[in-house]
Amino acid sequence: MFDNAKIFITGGTGSWGQCLTTYLLKTNVKEIIIYSRNELSHVTMKEKFNDERLTFIIGDVRNVERLIEASKEVDYIFHLAALKHVPICEEQPYEAILTNIIGTVNVIKAAITNKVKKVINVSSDKAVSPNNLYGLTKAIGEKLIIEANNKKSQTKFICVRAGNVIGSNGSVIPLFINQIKKNNLITITDINMTRFFITLDEAIKLLIKASQFSYGGEILIMKMTSMKINDLAQILIKYYGNEKTVVNYSKIRLGEKINEELVSVNEARNTYQLDDDYYLIITPMMYDKLKPKYANLKKVTFNSYNSSTDLLSIKQIKQRLKQANFIDGR
Repeated sequence: MFDNAKIFITGGTGSWGQCLTTYLLKTNVKEIIIYSRNELSHVTMKEKFNDERLTFIIGDVRNVERLIEASKEVDYIFHLAALKHVPICEEQPYEAILTNIIGTVNVIKAAITNKVKKVINVSSDKAVSPNNLYGLTKAIGEKLIIEANNKKSQTKFICVRAGNVIGSNGSVIPLFINQIKKNNLITITDINMTRFFITLDEAIKLLIKASQFSYGGEILIMKMTSMKINDLAQILIKYYGNEKTVVNYSKIRLGEKINEELVSVNEARNTYQLDDDYYLIITPMMYDKLKPKYANLKKVTFNSYNSSTDLLSIKQIKQRLKQANFIDGR
């Protein structure tokens, strides 16, 4: 579907963007526009990929005029740009709103103006029953993206939800490893905390799946593994620490949850099994348009999709870390 296509990636210099770029360059894509405001990351990424199909544009999703100009003649937009660090969003809410909400509005405007075929928006498990500002901004972003399908335009808008991506910039695994190497300790806010995890490759499969099958207005979720953060910490201590490595248990940070959700109780009523690997949410706003297209799908049997259920064992977590090249075969 990407043959001779022009792709636009907001926040394209991040972990998701670089992994998506790696995938797209294996296709017959015509051009990939990497759009972000980090000058150094542009230089580094350009040297890394060294491919004439890549175009690098410095810009911010907060600037709608720049977005419109940069995304002319684009076929697909992958909207990855966001402020994602929960405490920073709590401390600087206006900045989070400008990027995560106003930025999403601007992406919608640019896509409609330039008659883009599809926009795939990346959301988060923190958008479900949100109790922090980051989650709230992503929840509003989802609403904006889904509602955009009701505008008079040629563009289709789709959302995907993901948990924590193993090894992505700023994620917990490189954070823990760095803490061990620097201070020989790990800080955990609560011993019972659980989180969903997927690999970068799985995250890209989620994006590609959404871009391929969707009609517009869907929320797509990959089945994800979850684990106790404390179990993860103990494994990393074994491989990177020593007998003197300690775990400091503090307290839950502002806006933090013990467990995360990918599907809420209310959403489960309109959630369907797309195939063996994916769930599909049809929101009430899009029900009349989308339900006939998915009439053969079965509803899920769970009441909600929570990270505290079906937890990985220690052995299974080790296997996931090996797959992501964070530990060896010991």
